[in-house]
Amino acid sequence: MAGKRRKARIIALKALYESDSVGHRAAEILSRLLEETPAPADVVAFAQELVSGVLDHRQEIDEVISQKAPAWPLDQVAVIDRNILRLAIYEILIDNRVPVRAAINEAVELAKSFGGESSPKFVNGVLGSVSIMTTS
Repeated sequence: MAGKRRKARIIALKALYESDSVGHRAAEILSRLLEETPAPADVVAFAQELVSGVLDHRQEIDEVISQKAPAWPLDQVAVIDRNILRLAIYEILIDNRVPVRAAINEAVELAKSFGGESSPKFVNGVLGSVSIMTTS
């Protein structure tokens, strides 16, 4: 199941990234991505849940990012890193269906695959601070 969930996260990340960087509607992007790369129904459902969850809670999630990475104004965080963080924070603080450690590990893997050289360390550091919120 981990492979399917990772595939859904990648699809969701691509949709959120494009939406954030060029302003296209996430639902339309998601439809196009799924047309280009068909996926099983459970992967599609999870990707859709992630995208809608992040978008529904974006302001709240962005406040957490701003609080946990005060040296980096949100608009100066790389678009890919910002959206990896949004996905993981949604899963950690709002969705609560994945263990915190698993959500962080998945985000770091996404950062290794899609981010820059410093992305995995940055994502891990911010999410480490976020994880403390779940224990207090």
